[in-house]
Amino acid sequence: MSDTTNPTVGGKAPRSAGKELTGQAGAEAPPETRGRTTIADSVVEKIAGMAAREVPGIHSLGSGMSRTLGAVTDMVPGGRPSVSRGVKVEVGERQAAVDLDVVVEYGVPIVDLAADVRTSVITAVERMTGLEVVEVNIAVDDVHLPHEEDDEADGGRVQ
Repeated sequence: MSDTTNPTVGGKAPRSAGKELTGQAGAEAPPETRGRTTIADSVVEKIAGMAAREVPGIHSLGSGMSRTLGAVTDMVPGGRPSVSRGVKVEVGERQAAVDLDVVVEYGVPIVDLAADVRTSVITAVERMTGLEVVEVNIAVDDVHLPHEEDDEADGGRVQ
């Protein structure tokens, strides 16, 4: 989907998901009202994913299965990590709702972490898109233990 769309001549413009700002015509109309801007759901997902990952205490995003599939995809040559893994959004004309699946670091107060994640996601999405974020739902799917990474780095228990 493109970021901007133009209405078709003599018909209706195709309906697209995301935020649309309808423009005004005329020389005296401000530039920001001359045309329509559409923000795709995937754009909001990436913004929310980046904002959530920036919060200290978040180990990763995604449920168990999506993290497993993502790890395989990341190992494929040319594969890149998905910023929107573990993020789902619903975008309307002026509002957005965000659902996050997260893995937290052991020892971090989850309630405080969830509040920090909500603040970060709401601030980033509203600042970058102008959409009102009506809710950020957070599902904590796992806790990352300190020794889990050490086992993977050593190549497992058997040598």
